[in-house]
Amino acid sequence: MPATRPTLARSFVLYNGAMPPRTTGHGARTRTAILQTAADLASVDGLDGLSIGRLAAELAMSKSGLFAHFGSKEELQLATVEEARQRYAREVIEPACAAGAGIIRLDALCEAFLSYLERAVFPGGCFFASAMAEFDSKAPGPVRDRIAQCQDQWMNTLQGAARQARERGELRAGSDPQQLAFELEAALLSANWYYHLFSDATYLDRARRAVRARLAGEATPAGLHLLAPGRPGR
Repeated sequence: MPATRPTLARSFVLYNGAMPPRTTGHGARTRTAILQTAADLASVDGLDGLSIGRLAAELAMSKSGLFAHFGSKEELQLATVEEARQRYAREVIEPACAAGAGIIRLDALCEAFLSYLERAVFPGGCFFASAMAEFDSKAPGPVRDRIAQCQDQWMNTLQGAARQARERGELRAGSDPQQLAFELEAALLSANWYYHLFSDATYLDRARRAVRARLAGEATPAGLHLLAPGRPGR
């Protein structure tokens, strides 16, 4: 990658923090409905495929009504990424964090991601997997950078759980949290793409086995005990 690529602001997205409350009122509700539809459409057609005209048709609204909420296509795209981020946090991060700490949380993050695919939280699969594939080769800009920030925070969440598991003695002292998070993410992304391309849930089960094997390979006896079926959080 070019050496001049700007450094990401790691504090931008707080997946582990509480989601801000949604504002109320007719205008706010309309904006929320627009963004929910936009995120669903973008997971299938891409963020560049979003248009005021397409959204107006989907929502049975006038184009002028939509223009009142978004001053430009870029503003619409950025707001759509934020809607997707909040949905991802509610559906993946929050339930996994509630499951426990350390290796339990790391396992729960992976399972929550696979469940999110299974439940079709976004009709096109993982919103951020689609967005990364769409923007990874584009020049840096506000939308690309926002997507990268969200993905960076997700990886930090996986790494943080792995680091905590190592500190708690649930992973080997020599475990590398960054490498482990990268390999787990590789299994999750592969499951996303193969599951949707072939409409075959077997790939989700393959990812579950890959995650379990990778965690078992790094776990201490204490960590393996926590991962055993029937344990709390399992």
